[in-house]
Amino acid sequence: MTFSEFYRDKTVLVTGNTGFKGSWLSLWLSSLGAKVIGLGLKPEGARNHYDMTSTSNRVIQCIADVRNYKSVEKIVLENDVHCIFHLAARAIVRKSYDEPRETFDVNVGGTVNVLEAARKSKTLGSIVVITSDKCYENREWVFGYREIDTLGGSDPYSASKACAEICSASYRRSFYAKEGRVGLATARAGNVIGGGDFSDDRIIPDAVRAVIDKKPLLIRNPAAVRPWQYVLDALNGYLELNKRLYESPAEFGDAWNFGPSEPNSFSVEEIVTTFHKELGAGEMKVSDSTDVSKKETNMLRLSCDKANAKLGWRSVYRTVEAVQKTALWYRRTIIEKQDPVKTSLEMIGDFTESISGPPLKRLPATS
Repeated sequence: MTFSEFYRDKTVLVTGNTGFKGSWLSLWLSSLGAKVIGLGLKPEGARNHYDMTSTSNRVIQCIADVRNYKSVEKIVLENDVHCIFHLAARAIVRKSYDEPRETFDVNVGGTVNVLEAARKSKTLGSIVVITSDKCYENREWVFGYREIDTLGGSDPYSASKACAEICSASYRRSFYAKEGRVGLATARAGNVIGGGDFSDDRIIPDAVRAVIDKKPLLIRNPAAVRPWQYVLDALNGYLELNKRLYESPAEFGDAWNFGPSEPNSFSVEEIVTTFHKELGAGEMKVSDSTDVSKKETNMLRLSCDKANAKLGWRSVYRTVEAVQKTALWYRRTIIEKQDPVKTSLEMIGDFTESISGPPLKRLPATS
């Protein structure tokens, strides 16, 4: 069954839909014919993908905080939801040091609220909880973490995502698996990049702002290695997982990694250099602003063998292609002033064409 066949006319709740990934997911789902219910806070900043693409015209938007259980319950039950993608989160590692209580409140308490409200639904078939690759106890290994590896995290963000994984597993074993009616899975993606991200303290948005403001780009930990991944590749994994989960809750109710297919991850400096070259926006001055007071991991890779084998999923774009597509979005919309809605929908269409063939038809080579 194709995505359009599966998602057409289904009511899908996306929490955190006003954020970067949530907005792209809402746009994609609406283009598939789904009835999208959005649960999120008002988008931040003058520039954001949600407002720039007029996503509010394509969804039924509920401005609400996942920490408010009554609001979550009301939205889930009154809309006869079939599927839930839970993306609402505090998502910045360094900010979690400044706001640890809020980070745990949203990432753990908010997740529990969604899972608890979902238990009362009579129409629900699947829930995909989006956590993070940083939910693993990071040992700076050179090989990829598997879904069976130890959860953990020293910073509040990583620890909160590990807690969200444990809470989800508890709900799955205690309630959902016993009832057998609703599938519950978690998805752990790598560092997701793509057009329309204007969040603070993220390398691509920081690079875009440096170009717009004609100021030097300050890079933290330029040698740090991450599993960089294009936003539509990650969302493709979420959509495929949810479809399988809805059809076979017991078989696919588990934790899943979604990351780049290349064996070698790229450093922060390599990503910035490639992005700026593709953006074509003149000279960029780079300064190293490593801050040891707010520690971040240096080496992080994911093993996606499980998703490859059981879901038939693999990243379509190599890392260099992901950076190129990301730069293209910003160049068209920010520099050339083209329509963000048209640009985003065209990119979704191009990506959909690339995955319309047999599973794993593209095995990207290492750049």
